[in-house]
Amino acid sequence: MPTPTPEHFIFIPGILLVGIVIGFLLGGRSARADLEKKRKRARE
Repeated sequence: MPTPTPEHFIFIPGILLVGIVIGFLLGGRSARADLEKKRKRARE
């Protein structure tokens, strides 16, 4: 089995960080939308 090239040590954590950022953005957007729904219900 060949050893991983140095690019693996940059590429894999880089993709992991991109996934974390995308998840954070989408999760934050979803949380804000849910909070806004709860506020609308509380007003009624």
